[in-house]
Amino acid sequence: MVSEAANAGIDRVLWSEAEIAARVAEVASELAADIRRLPESAVVVGVATGAFLFLADLVRRIDAPLAVDLVRVESYGDGTESSGRPRVTADLKVDVAGKHVVVVEDIVDTGNTVSCLIAHLQKKGALSISVCTFLDKPARRTVDFQLVGGGKFYRGFKCPDSFVVGYGMDYAELYRNLPYVGVLKPEMYNKKTDN
Repeated sequence: MVSEAANAGIDRVLWSEAEIAARVAEVASELAADIRRLPESAVVVGVATGAFLFLADLVRRIDAPLAVDLVRVESYGDGTESSGRPRVTADLKVDVAGKHVVVVEDIVDTGNTVSCLIAHLQKKGALSISVCTFLDKPARRTVDFQLVGGGKFYRGFKCPDSFVVGYGMDYAELYRNLPYVGVLKPEMYNKKTDN
């Protein structure tokens, strides 16, 4: 149960804990079927920190051999808008050369971060690159990223053009622990600029 204090600042809930669990199970089933068809194990790369809950829930449902690693890419800071210049600040430990890679993201909006990661993984020699995102916000897409080597795009939910938090996603490192996804009230992120 989430306390009233933890819910403070939430305008409305978009997806409940139960809806998230059901959709993650569906996406995991599709992804698992595709991974089982690969000639060798895949490498699942979670994008820290926002994707950590989605990543954990997803890989627990995949009944095929796979390696899991994390990469940190920063582009938001404490704001609500991407800087448009993502950069890898903590790299992988797992060697992805010649491997099938699945990038697990919390949200794909402009496409800048995913595009940066795809280029980064290509330089490391990934054989194929798929993207599995919890939320897809196509209304904000500014970069037409290209998947590699027959990679696929998996999407949990199509997200409206609102600033959302919960289920791993944050505003200034808060709200990640909410079991649902909600729209943050604008006054929560506008108060930093009001001073």
